[in-house]
Amino acid sequence: MTIIAAADGSALGNPGPAGWGWYVDEDHWACGGWPHGTNNMGELTAVLDLLEQTAEVDDELVIYCDSKYAINSITQWMPGWKRKGWKKGDGKPVMNVEIMQALDRAMAGRKNVRFEWIKGHSGHALNEEADRLANGAATAYQKGSVPDAGPGWAGRGTPAPERTSPASAPSAPASTPEPDLFSELSDAPVVTDEEQVIALERQLLEDDTRSDSAAVAALLHPQWSEIGRSGRLWTREEILDEIGPLGEAVNLEVLACMPAGPDTMLLTWRAVRDTETTLRSSLWVRVAGHWRQLFHQGTPEA
Repeated sequence: MTIIAAADGSALGNPGPAGWGWYVDEDHWACGGWPHGTNNMGELTAVLDLLEQTAEVDDELVIYCDSKYAINSITQWMPGWKRKGWKKGDGKPVMNVEIMQALDRAMAGRKNVRFEWIKGHSGHALNEEADRLANGAATAYQKGSVPDAGPGWAGRGTPAPERTSPASAPSAPASTPEPDLFSELSDAPVVTDEEQVIALERQLLEDDTRSDSAAVAALLHPQWSEIGRSGRLWTREEILDEIGPLGEAVNLEVLACMPAGPDTMLLTWRAVRDTETTLRSSLWVRVAGHWRQLFHQGTPEA
């Protein structure tokens, strides 16, 4: 027998009220969340809870996820992180490390678990149910209530165990907030608008970000567009469907970063790869206190 499930996460604000959910059928599902968390926390915790609740199951488990970040973290990057003491290739700590370590323990000895990526919001029945549960949990915490945890794997009528993670427990000290897309941008404090924009541009070059369409979406303005180095015009929807790891290191050399108007910054930079260099410009605008990239253009350097 094969168990087919979908796992998903949600954050209203990213970071903000956050939720997670997994769904197999109407008798086997669970959800939860926190008053403050990130989308990636939700994606990872949904998978973690599903793995832990099915730990004694011998059947094959197929988990559908719309987060490449979650899948790649578990199936590709985790061995290297462990060898480096849970550090990334650039020496920085792995984000959501407590959840990652719990996932590592949950996967130990599990030979019958398979992950499959699916495009989110594409009408996949199980993914839509998991998305509904995750969003419902996040909305409940936004309203100051606690969502129905669901029957869990044990079956209808048996509540799923309460899920709290060391990285996200509501009782965590206010002085050590959970790292997220906007707070863990560099080892040094980010102070100026210029530093924030440059740090976010670098974030868009990192494989951790590019492997998760939700993380990329959090950095792009709803009206975002790009003229690529080939001359192709990209829309936001097209880039979110196509974006992925770069496959080789890219060095960002800042040429200039200056205000282009109220809450607007123009960053020009050179992308240096082993095989080519490209001159790039990015227009960033501040929306609700966060910088979002509105336009990007790349031109091959002569």
